[in-house]
Amino acid sequence: MITLKTENSGFVWTHRITDLLLPITLLKITLLIYSIPWHDRYLTAGILGGFAFVTSAQMVGIYQNWQGRNLTSSAYLIIKAWLLTWTFLIVLAFLFKDAEGFSRLAMVTWAIVTLFTLVLYRFLVRRVLGHYRQQGKNSRNIAIVGAGKVGQHLAGLITQNPWLGYKIVGFFDDNPNLSNTNISNFPILGNTLAIQQAAKNHQFDELYICLPLRAEAKIKSLLNELTDTTTIVKFIPDLFSFDLMHAQWTDLKGLPVISVYDTPLNSSTARMLKRFEDVTLSTLILTLISPIMIALAIGVKLTSPGPVFYRQVRVGWNGKNFNMLKFRSMPVNIEKDGVQWGSAKTKTNTKFGQFIRATSLDELPQFLNVLLGDMSIVGPRPERDIFVEQFRKQIPRYMQKHMVKAGITGWAQINGWRGDTDLSKRVEFDLHYINNWSLWLDIKIVVLTIFKGFINKNAC
Repeated sequence: MITLKTENSGFVWTHRITDLLLPITLLKITLLIYSIPWHDRYLTAGILGGFAFVTSAQMVGIYQNWQGRNLTSSAYLIIKAWLLTWTFLIVLAFLFKDAEGFSRLAMVTWAIVTLFTLVLYRFLVRRVLGHYRQQGKNSRNIAIVGAGKVGQHLAGLITQNPWLGYKIVGFFDDNPNLSNTNISNFPILGNTLAIQQAAKNHQFDELYICLPLRAEAKIKSLLNELTDTTTIVKFIPDLFSFDLMHAQWTDLKGLPVISVYDTPLNSSTARMLKRFEDVTLSTLILTLISPIMIALAIGVKLTSPGPVFYRQVRVGWNGKNFNMLKFRSMPVNIEKDGVQWGSAKTKTNTKFGQFIRATSLDELPQFLNVLLGDMSIVGPRPERDIFVEQFRKQIPRYMQKHMVKAGITGWAQINGWRGDTDLSKRVEFDLHYINNWSLWLDIKIVVLTIFKGFINKNAC
């Protein structure tokens, strides 16, 4: 998405100071409502809560590009930061054994009211700025060079967010067919030859260059001409041409870098966090489901001769093979004539096998794979190597699902794309997970799996 960088603006520091003071102030008000005496412990909790929230807000990105983010996304980040804040406070209380001196009712009220107020504050700021700037106050006139996809995208973003404080005066474009026309309800002011004079006449305050990278010579010439003006000039690269609209921008010692194909799990810290999540959850789950697994093992043994477990070679992280465990749902040697693509209803399953596949109970041994490090609790479902070689030639970006460990459940599965369903859609949802991984997304997927992931007619 195109966003407008405002991290160092005065508004950001206003947000930081407000975020610091709100928790302290609201804790004081909460105690007054409940007629609870204000003492040093509450003061310390309020100050720590304020500083912890500002720090957490910085970590989750609340202050970065805040103007280009919608209110829903901002609210989501605020919830994450506030949860991190409370995790910090609870850990401190546990370590110092200092929770007895606090009113639980007051602290719970404080937590809820503060979270609501932090979101409400953002909403009010947007409404006030929107009303103020719609009247033409404190706004800047901008012109856009290039009426293509990027230019129109920028115009749409500014139009949808009037509180940003930008007013579009029009486009400049060299396409003769666009002369004297309107694009996105804004006029074509002329071609690029007219820009320098328009800038000298102060027809706009800022100029956004939205030309394709192939127009390098024109961009250089235009930038050179604009050095003779006082116009603020900004350049937005044509990311549409390379399907980079959702690429991540990073910084390497001051050098801007676009991560075209990357994942947050490329970070060693993120991998350690996810591994901790996997070991903790798989150990807990295996302990809880051990009676069920014993019962299923007996069921497999009684209904079909052969081993209880079925070891199947699947392709995992970085395209490496591993042996994935399942409770056997088919007769032994059923695939002696070749690998078959099937679903829970396939005739090759035993009757008991149809049941455990339809309910995904055959996949429970994969928690052992997670404990061993072959898989993760959450991730793209792994496929057999013979099908991987087939699909990588048919489905764009198919191999990128192997940038992370395969999972027992995933974003595609909880959205209904599993088993004998559209592979392109499954890959699309898998890539969304890979590109947007977070611990909170994993938790969301695990919770949704509990409610909708056990019964699935397409389980495979």
